[in-house]
Amino acid sequence: MSNKAIMIVGVGGQGTLLASRIIGNVAINMGYDVKMSEVHGMAQRGGSVVTYVKYGEKVHSPIIEVKSADIILAFEELEAARWMKYLKQDGMMILNTQRIDPMPVITGATTYPENLPNKIEEKINQLISLDALSLAKKAGTIKAVNVVLIGVMAKNSDISKEQWIKALENTIPSKYLEMNLVAFDLGYNS
Repeated sequence: MSNKAIMIVGVGGQGTLLASRIIGNVAINMGYDVKMSEVHGMAQRGGSVVTYVKYGEKVHSPIIEVKSADIILAFEELEAARWMKYLKQDGMMILNTQRIDPMPVITGATTYPENLPNKIEEKINQLISLDALSLAKKAGTIKAVNVVLIGVMAKNSDISKEQWIKALENTIPSKYLEMNLVAFDLGYNS
């Protein structure tokens, strides 16, 4: 198996780090070498957060270079646009069509770019866009956007659904597991 490189991009408070742990646990459970790295912008809720997850027979570095990500899991539109240059030509982006205004937009210094999903779609061959926030609400909590997106990624991967569920069970605290399993299924079946 060739190494897989996955970027998880979003803003602080969206659960990007938990998503990376779930993906890492799936790969570890399958016996792969796994490397992960986190990059934080502002060290607070709302700042840009990027996580790299690489797995395969032997991984030497977690860093993902421009045009080398197999998958970008984008939790927010602006972050998707910011990081899409890291996607391989034949890579896949899974995009949550949610807008979270960054500080310059909140203060009125600039405006949020319009029609980002359409602009992204013009440049990416394999794009799956969905309103993961609505599905998370349906599951019982807006905090499950990350697991909805993991469900979509799982459906489009060559890893069995059972492996993903096992990783969820091993990563998510038991008191939150049931609603996250619902969120996973909503993403998987979307």
